[in-house]
Amino acid sequence: MTTISEPNANSIDLADLDAEIRRHLHFTLGFHERHVSPRYMCRATALAVRDRLLEAWLGTQDPMRDTDQRRVYYLSLEFLIGRSLVNSIQNLDLDAQTRDALHQYGLTLEEVAEKEHDAGLGNGGLGRLAACFLDSCANLKLPVFGYGIRYEYGMFHQHIENGRQVEDPDHWLRDGNPWELERPEESQHVKFYGHTQHYRDTDGTPRCRWAGSHDVIAVPFDMPIPGYRNQTVNTLRLWKATATDAFNLEEFNSGSYP
Repeated sequence: MTTISEPNANSIDLADLDAEIRRHLHFTLGFHERHVSPRYMCRATALAVRDRLLEAWLGTQDPMRDTDQRRVYYLSLEFLIGRSLVNSIQNLDLDAQTRDALHQYGLTLEEVAEKEHDAGLGNGGLGRLAACFLDSCANLKLPVFGYGIRYEYGMFHQHIENGRQVEDPDHWLRDGNPWELERPEESQHVKFYGHTQHYRDTDGTPRCRWAGSHDVIAVPFDMPIPGYRNQTVNTLRLWKATATDAFNLEEFNSGSYP
């Protein structure tokens, strides 16, 4: 059995981190460092940091599966986790290395971090409570999973026009989310409406099935929730609603579509 060594932040020197950032600039984003911008550097740095998180993530999750360890699942309609870059850097103890790496491009960590979008996963007190709960559990090395909804417009921008407050949707996923991992193989069919049908199978056994439903496919996206310098990374699983392969042309033509 292959073992995954735990990442040691002290073993990641400036050259290693800079090489990972350059690799993502070139081969993930298709961008050259000579024309680097804070926005692209934010994505490249986030991906490089995520690589380090993934090592600890696998080291946290695999033992849970192998030992069938009991886990806690925290369900919430909101998870107000904010921005992940600086938090992940601090939890991995990579602050000094990251600042030095960005300095080579004439950028500061503050300039780069400012380009990250806040995760638009709610705006209420319950969302902040849920996020703090996940952070605390990761710090305590508790096996906790968060389950929520991957909103596209979970928050709003606000501005003033003619003395009145006006809200606009905040499309936080416009530039993508470098922290999430899509898990299409674990998608689930969710049924809305419909009715039950009673019938007998070929053996004459009474059966019941759900018919006439409107199905939606729920696709999970996993985000890492790191503990503070303890090699523990828990999971926040967010579900995105997508259409099924079945397409009702009659309903579409009548205007009955989302």
